[in-house]
Amino acid sequence: MIRVVFLRRFDRSMARLPAGERAQALQALERLLSHFNGGPRPIGLGLRKLRGAFWEIRLSLANRIVFLLERDVATFVLVGDHDEIRRLLRR
Repeated sequence: MIRVVFLRRFDRSMARLPAGERAQALQALERLLSHFNGGPRPIGLGLRKLRGAFWEIRLSLANRIVFLLERDVATFVLVGDHDEIRRLLRR
């Protein structure tokens, strides 16, 4: 069982999304969390490793959800576009 943590930064970035994109993000999160708990790998989310413990799933052509996966903890960090993710990974 994986423990899930949502950073304040993640919550703020979700709140900035338009309602339709926010609903799409929540649906993608549900599919990913189902996979973490033994469900099938989510096809169509573009789940991929970025750097170190950072992973991403694709919401649309522009937006991604970035999370850290360390042992049994998934920490959701940011919903953003390519530029925001690059800035995050440079830190």
